[in-house]
Amino acid sequence: MPDASTDSENASMLSPFRVLDLTDERGHLCGAILAQMGADVIAVEPPEGSSARRMAPFAGDVPDPERSLHHWAYNRGKRSVVLDLADDDGAETLRDLAAAADILIESAGPGQMEALGLGYGTLSEINPELVYVSISPFGSDGPKADWAVSDLTLQASAVNMAMTGDSDRAPVRTGGLFPQAFHNAASEAAGAALIALWERQTVSGLGQHVDMSAQQSMNQACQSYALSTPLGATPPTRHAGGVLVEGLHVQLMWPCKDGHASVTFLFGPGFRAFTQSLMDWVCEEGFCDEATRDKNWTEYAMMLLDGREPISEYERLKQILHDFFATKTKAELLDAAMSRRVLITPVWTADEVVDSHQLAARDYWETVTQELVDGDGSPAEVRYPGRYARFSATPMQPLGPPPKLGEHTAEVLAELDEQSEGEAIRARPRIEATGADVSAQTASTARPLENVKVLDFMWAMAGPAAARVLADYGADIIRVESETRLEVARSLQPFRDDIGDPEYSALYNNMNAGKRGICLDMSKAAALDVIWDLIDWADVIVESFSPKGMAGFGMGWEQVRERRPDVIMASSCLMGQTGPLAMLAGFGTMAAAISGFFYPVGWPDRAPCGPFGAYTDYTSPRWLVAAVMGALEHRRRTGEGQYIDMSQAESALHLMAPAVLDRTVNGRVAHRVGNRDRHIAPQGVYQTAASDQFHAVVPDDSWIAISCVDDAQWQSLAALMGRGDLGDLTVAERQERHDELDEVIAGWARGHDGVALMHRLQDIGVAAHIVQNSPEYTVDPQVIHRGQQVEVPHAKQGTTIVDASRFALSRTPAQVTYGGPTLGEHTFDILTEVLGYDSDRIAELAVAELLA
Repeated sequence: MPDASTDSENASMLSPFRVLDLTDERGHLCGAILAQMGADVIAVEPPEGSSARRMAPFAGDVPDPERSLHHWAYNRGKRSVVLDLADDDGAETLRDLAAAADILIESAGPGQMEALGLGYGTLSEINPELVYVSISPFGSDGPKADWAVSDLTLQASAVNMAMTGDSDRAPVRTGGLFPQAFHNAASEAAGAALIALWERQTVSGLGQHVDMSAQQSMNQACQSYALSTPLGATPPTRHAGGVLVEGLHVQLMWPCKDGHASVTFLFGPGFRAFTQSLMDWVCEEGFCDEATRDKNWTEYAMMLLDGREPISEYERLKQILHDFFATKTKAELLDAAMSRRVLITPVWTADEVVDSHQLAARDYWETVTQELVDGDGSPAEVRYPGRYARFSATPMQPLGPPPKLGEHTAEVLAELDEQSEGEAIRARPRIEATGADVSAQTASTARPLENVKVLDFMWAMAGPAAARVLADYGADIIRVESETRLEVARSLQPFRDDIGDPEYSALYNNMNAGKRGICLDMSKAAALDVIWDLIDWADVIVESFSPKGMAGFGMGWEQVRERRPDVIMASSCLMGQTGPLAMLAGFGTMAAAISGFFYPVGWPDRAPCGPFGAYTDYTSPRWLVAAVMGALEHRRRTGEGQYIDMSQAESALHLMAPAVLDRTVNGRVAHRVGNRDRHIAPQGVYQTAASDQFHAVVPDDSWIAISCVDDAQWQSLAALMGRGDLGDLTVAERQERHDELDEVIAGWARGHDGVALMHRLQDIGVAAHIVQNSPEYTVDPQVIHRGQQVEVPHAKQGTTIVDASRFALSRTPAQVTYGGPTLGEHTFDILTEVLGYDSDRIAELAVAELLA
């Protein structure tokens, strides 16, 4: 890691800012991220405490508001204040606090804060500078805004569940016992809040409303497959440990001698070298002949699709690998991943994650001394997931223990009393933006990041998805590619009309919409002169080469900092830039496997199926956006740039923090439970009759997710089924008889049209949603209302379909201007307009074959 010593002010990125966190378990992670970045986060709780305090698991398995490991995981570093917002005095105190705040986060649900007189409209009149963040299931408005939900039903609505699980059983949710939908939304909301804060600080002096939809955020976990139907592509279906696309079972997880491993056995220019290395090893050990070893791995995917290679041969290859991996332990496979550069990681349990040498070498864990751990009230040490990224100039400081309920009420209210009467209550001094007079508070509608220039060396999904958010909100992004090393996302499905053209990849076009593209062959030294000129242009450099990749070009952080001390440079990779596994190459499937996401997903009587696809590729972009925005805010105040070392695995572990704590505190490893839940019963995914509105992607594959989140919902469901005799069962009794209740619900649901049943259940207040694949999602009235899928110009296709922003800013909304750039589409414009090259210079570059 580069030397962190600087001459900057001795403060963290967000230390000037105060955040009011009114959320519960649906939004706590947002405030936790801002607290890690140094903000003063005040958790406002009701008198009985946040509902998160009543969530299992508990330390020592003793139910107590101060022992909830879920609450511990997401509230360290915050100050707890108790206010009864339904009481006039409590609401008035909240208004006083809001007058002193920079950001407010709430997850109460559409209309609930307004009913208390605490909505954005009211609080923005008190404090026009307030950034007000609402995290809700489907967004603040629309036909489903007020629907009853659970984590299960939200995942069902978002497409990823349709591709998760065994093909012969119901789909399963990602995360197992540890909910994920609202975590995705809350982590994305942190970056959204900082984008709005940046606009306030640099342009308008005003806050605005940030409207975050959990459905839209969770939809990112489907890897753009939701766009299959509008683009005329074949939607995928689930197949444990992989996915079924156009009749091909793409297997991504394999059994091995002592467990399972994630193996990326894929084809095309971006995968050829890795697949060849794997097959060389397989051949060396006698599991295949040389002809099998030396297949055309560049063209192999297209050969399968166009019939040149029979699917039976592909299945033979998979059987060879199955037999080979059965002879290897997880440790042997991980060693081979490092020594042979094959795309393999073990599927680790929470035990193995906690014992990781990589995380220990990077000093990742934070050990906190706190009470109520060992059962007798005496203090003990608790090991927590630590900083989500490393910052060279503003390193994140370890956070203390989670607050006890109301621990800081007197302290925070005393701060209010200290404010001078008759003056605007400010908790932190407003800092004027460099080069901008924000005192006028002009209600600008320009996109927030139009003064930010980003040089993008990212590839695949994790990095490009983060830069895509910056592009949506106005950043000028120049993306560097090369025809000599084709971007891997260009070779991944879905393709428009199932045509395997690199310019037709929905994933590539979606992740890179709104960016400008230049082709440069960085393997040639002369091309690096052009790169240095682009570095001189940029405010932010983002890259996802393997560690030492940029340094190998002579463009590592030390070289860049010497030339541009004010630039921000962010490196994103699987395991981070240092440590024994730093050079582990690969994708989010591998980071998800080694971070503990695969093991708890699936059925207890079967092997783990894991979440669909490259899960940490879908989650990590949110954290990278927050990191870049925090670094930009620091630079705005100080003029200082810095280096960001971002590990997918390290950020993703926060999404499973209660599972980690269950291991470090209780010594327990969570196992697979299908769709069961600790707090909700009954809950499951049940087969329905095919809906008249849709043709299922696969026959007899129509499902509905149902959750009875409280007694009232269960009583309503029991009555609707004609089983009022079961309506008085308590939640504990329902948990005990869950198998029996599943049979009752399954037999009843099977005869109903899924869409009609969903609406009947919602009409009586029961959380339910059909499991949506691309056909259903595309015509979902809520998705249409939110305008998530948009048609934009494209240089080769004419137009294409991409996702809109997954959150909405009320005054400065996102704009998606065009699809991902075709290869070298903007090369000439960039060389002339951005770098000022004349025609002679450009001709020299072309003759030297550098623009390729």
